[in-house]
Amino acid sequence: MAKTAVLKIDDKEYPLPVMEGTEGEKAIDTRQLRTASGYIAYDQGYGNTGSCESQITYLDGDNGILRHRGYPIEQLANQSEFVETAWLVIYGSLPTQKQRKDFGQLLRQNSAVEMQMQKILEGFPTSASPMAMLSALVAALPAYYPDLATNNFEKDLKNFDLAAAIAISKIRTFVAMIYRYQKGLPFVFPKQELPFCDNFLHMMFSEPYKDYVPVPEVSRALNLLLLLHADHEQNCSTSTVRMVGSSQANVFASVSAGISALSGPLHGGANMAVMQMLQSIHDEHDDGTRFIAAAKSGSKSNRLMGFGHAVYKNFDPRAKIIGEACDVVLKRLGIDDPLLAIAKNLEQAALKDDYFVSRKLYPNVDFYSGIIMRALGIPMNMFTTMFAIGRTPGWIANWREVAANPKGRIYRPRQIYVGPTKRDYVPISQRG
Repeated sequence: MAKTAVLKIDDKEYPLPVMEGTEGEKAIDTRQLRTASGYIAYDQGYGNTGSCESQITYLDGDNGILRHRGYPIEQLANQSEFVETAWLVIYGSLPTQKQRKDFGQLLRQNSAVEMQMQKILEGFPTSASPMAMLSALVAALPAYYPDLATNNFEKDLKNFDLAAAIAISKIRTFVAMIYRYQKGLPFVFPKQELPFCDNFLHMMFSEPYKDYVPVPEVSRALNLLLLLHADHEQNCSTSTVRMVGSSQANVFASVSAGISALSGPLHGGANMAVMQMLQSIHDEHDDGTRFIAAAKSGSKSNRLMGFGHAVYKNFDPRAKIIGEACDVVLKRLGIDDPLLAIAKNLEQAALKDDYFVSRKLYPNVDFYSGIIMRALGIPMNMFTTMFAIGRTPGWIANWREVAANPKGRIYRPRQIYVGPTKRDYVPISQRG
């Protein structure tokens, strides 16, 4: 027998269906509430509102669990790689050998960028925000691939495989191009024989007459960094992609909107804030001890960045994985980074201190990701673009769920109006 909840307003009761997910998540279905009662459910910022049913990612913040299509993030991090995980996130299952090979080939075939699109990039000031340039380049893709971006779900789903590969592969190429453009360096064309991450490093760091030769530990760390960001449930940028896509906007336009949402400092800029904090501590000749004491005193200027999470009330399962990878990369490259020592001091102090433990301020994935990118030679202003490369499969998968849902509807939140009540227009000559 189906469960129902009952909402009582004055003397009238309104039954509301109860929904339950496969992992036991429960929700009260309020879709018919306004029609039945004239009331809406108010939830500022949608923090306690389920906007969709999804099969992609399960996240249990209380217990530190993250799974993609049922597979624990720990297993994927240890045994998979980014391109395979991208397939899993988008299509729902681990690929067969043939599917993995074909998908990789599709990515390689669509990694180059048209000369006209290079001119678009060269039209920006070199000082422009990398995320602004990336969003604009992705938004321009429908102009170059109109048959893949018709703004009609039925037509766009028929060409989905190619569109998805173009988005994933070209966003990686765009990021490398943006980096070199801002450095005043010539663009480096992708090599089809290189794996996904090696190709990115080749396009980023090759020198004239000297191709970049990737170090295996570096390639593995980059793979891991992208994999750990592949999807993360209904965060700000992902829900933006779904909202834009619900209007039947094509996948490129929807992903471009997601990139814009990710550019905000409260979303994609967290690892930059961590690096700025660590650098500030280093500049003050502190090993983190004084900073921890100040943070505990409530000093807003000494906020411990990279700890705590809007969803996780336990340890971020991605943090331990990337923290260990950080050690391996720095050791392999022979980098003695003083910021890493400070980061470790902060981590150990916070994990042992009742002040932070009682508030469940555990390290999150951003705490170490910035140090890895710094070790790879990626400048801080490019950190969020790296996040975008990793998150693209998740955005694409969520767009696909919206487009393939025959019962879907355009997203249209309601509001509680708190402005002036009706008033009459006053001619400007009478306004004093």
